[in-house]
Amino acid sequence: MNVQYEFRFEDGRRIRFRVTDQPRVPETSLPAWTRLEHCQCSNCPLTTEQASYCPAAVEILPVVEAFRAEDAYQKVGVRVADERRQYGKQTTLEEALRALLGLKMATSGCPVLGELKSMAVHHLPFASSDEFIMRTVSHYLLEQYFAKRNHQEPDWELKGLVARNQRLQLVNQALWQRIHAVCQGDSNLKALLNFFSMASSVSFSLEAQLRKLEARMKGEGA
Repeated sequence: MNVQYEFRFEDGRRIRFRVTDQPRVPETSLPAWTRLEHCQCSNCPLTTEQASYCPAAVEILPVVEAFRAEDAYQKVGVRVADERRQYGKQTTLEEALRALLGLKMATSGCPVLGELKSMAVHHLPFASSDEFIMRTVSHYLLEQYFAKRNHQEPDWELKGLVARNQRLQLVNQALWQRIHAVCQGDSNLKALLNFFSMASSVSFSLEAQLRKLEARMKGEGA
């Protein structure tokens, strides 16, 4: 996987990031908020003997530092390119960062966020809430089909999907606490909160979201 993000600001600045499926190797000295024990997730399976730094915090560190003083609602031009296609959009910095941060967290090497890594391979930037639900549920059901083919018990009721997103919410909340103190602007914080809100919809309102999608697929309320 090789995804390139380019942010173009109205004042002429350009900031680029590259995301691969190889987690970033921690340097010898990183900010205190990236250390594993700092606001460590309540469901984190790692210990300080296994890792000195939080893998997700290390991965998003360059993004947090680049945009820590930026206004979330300023307009930016964003170009996203991978090996297959390119996407471009004029949007708010917050929406663009939501996509980038989500991709970086899924490929960070975090044992919990790693559950999203297979979805990250088919990354869709700027996904709407409906698209997020559609992709998340479709991907999970495909996993269950493969489980059945391999003589395992499939979960057609999506109970495991709800449980997975409850685990992800704990990570999102802890990451938000990590970066809260170091951000002068609100772009990173609002991006993470938006990402958290979308993940929460799978846990707290999945049935309502599915009913809405069902109605649209039947052509009702279009």
